[in-house]
Amino acid sequence: MLPGAVIGWDLNAALGLAAALGIPALAAAGLLSIIEAVMVRKMNEQITANGSGAISF
Repeated sequence: MLPGAVIGWDLNAALGLAAALGIPALAAAGLLSIIEAVMVRKMNEQITANGSGAISF
């Protein structure tokens, strides 16, 4: 945890969700690492732009 920033996702939870959806673990692991990197960067950009530490969806 880092105040005012996102440093990553709970990938165990994401892999569990993928398994529940029937997505093979190997495919999910490969895709989630790419998706996580982009989302963390974008979420931190939004936190910085808002100046309040908040993320809007």
